[in-house]
Amino acid sequence: MLNWIAKQKVNAFGRRWGYDTGYMREILDEVGAGALLPLDALQKVGKYRRGIPAAVYCAAKLTAARAADCGPCLQLTASMAEAEGIPLSLIRVLVSGDRAALPEDVRLGADLADATIARDSGGEAARQQILKRWGRRGLVSLAYAIVVAQAFPTLKYALGHGHACVRVKVGGADVPVKATAAA
Repeated sequence: MLNWIAKQKVNAFGRRWGYDTGYMREILDEVGAGALLPLDALQKVGKYRRGIPAAVYCAAKLTAARAADCGPCLQLTASMAEAEGIPLSLIRVLVSGDRAALPEDVRLGADLADATIARDSGGEAARQQILKRWGRRGLVSLAYAIVVAQAFPTLKYALGHGHACVRVKVGGADVPVKATAAA
């Protein structure tokens, strides 16, 4: 019964987002519903956003997703940002990697993500500005966004479900993906 419920949730998620949930169905079919519970927990971590503007949060998440995957996971992250009401023009800039076109506050989220992924101490300036503007709660929210955006593509690649780069659609239009410095 638990497997059936989990399969319905997985299939509904795939339909909602136009996302290939094959890796989740494989886990469900071959390992069981209990193996999907950590993914539910991870999704909850990724939804934690306190004290930080949505655009800054999405900048960190999209930048981290772009570094981990320029395929379906990045598309999913862009689609979710779009559904959250992030302006399409901002999503396009984040997906394309055009740093100069980012507003200063939004750039802080992207800079933190890039520096974190690259293990670059140069991210300290962004971190300090984030703490000054939005406090520890905002920084924790961004850290969680970065971790989760990296985790799902990493899991998919480890399971053999990684995909090659694709053009991401934002608002129905193709946006070329520029790899991050951290990638």
